[in-house]
Amino acid sequence: MAYCPRCGTQVPDDAAYCMKCGASINPGAPAPLAQPAPKAPVIAPMGATSLKCPTCGAPISPKFGEMVITCEYCGSGISLGNDGWSSIQNQTMLPINFSDRDQMTARIHQLMDQGIMHRHLQESSTLVDMNLSLVPYWIVPVSARTSIVASDVVMEAANVATTAALFSVMAGGFRRALPIQSAVRFGSGFRLGLGGAAGLGMVYGGFGMMGGGGGARKTAELDNNYNFPVVALKALSEYQPKNYSFNLTERALFDLTKVPKGIPVLNGDIGEEDAKNQARTFVTQVQSDKAHAQHHMIQQLNTEVDVGDAELLHAPIWFAKYSHKGKDIVLILDANVGAPVNVMGLD
Repeated sequence: MAYCPRCGTQVPDDAAYCMKCGASINPGAPAPLAQPAPKAPVIAPMGATSLKCPTCGAPISPKFGEMVITCEYCGSGISLGNDGWSSIQNQTMLPINFSDRDQMTARIHQLMDQGIMHRHLQESSTLVDMNLSLVPYWIVPVSARTSIVASDVVMEAANVATTAALFSVMAGGFRRALPIQSAVRFGSGFRLGLGGAAGLGMVYGGFGMMGGGGGARKTAELDNNYNFPVVALKALSEYQPKNYSFNLTERALFDLTKVPKGIPVLNGDIGEEDAKNQARTFVTQVQSDKAHAQHHMIQQLNTEVDVGDAELLHAPIWFAKYSHKGKDIVLILDANVGAPVNVMGLD
């Protein structure tokens, strides 16, 4: 792993910038002497049913299954890991720029016009529920490198065309040398009629391209860095972002006093290690999708993934539920920038 030259934060290898302070990372520069931050001390064992906030001392009573809790008095976060409950070292939030229901509804209509959902579908649907919450996401820094082996379509097409031309010439010679009846039929089932010369060339060209994998190949690499969001609440896992990135440049340290009254701050039941494992799986799929979008006839694909320490981000999320002919359509919208995080029920 590498380290930020400005603040010493651990970042993935090949990272372009530091996820904590935003400084550019120079891949050729040696790592600073700063060591990774030590693990936070355990404040309670795994089976504890009551504990005290490590910051303000307020009582906290974990509910069954909870693994990420925000203190309702001071906003400090604690997480359940393999060793027990400990403080969350990196806990941030995004500002709420779309806090008003009418404002968000107008934004949804704009998104409809941009094609997220056909206008006639929205007009014939009924808004069932719409609410705003601060949802916990683990932001996992991921560095992914995908090695690709694919058929070189341009070279294959050239080879096929050349082979077809060659056999056209050969077949023309056969027709001149043989009687018509023989030229039309060779032995058991071999036919060569009008257009047969080109067909013969294509057949042999096809064998050259497919037989034994002897066709032309090309190799490529796909390197990407992600700050991948993994929703920290199992009940919201069906709304997990597929390939969405929050605007982390606007995030700030979590401050409960900056959360407007009436907006719930949700706790989570997915720990950091589980989030890292999920991020590996999601990023591997994203890399595969990108590779198939850029290359045709992929023969081999291998992705190596490195992850860094996760950050807990409280993101403001609007959930808008519509009913259309007995079917639910749910829009999950980022209340920081007004963009769709995911849309469910349009399939």
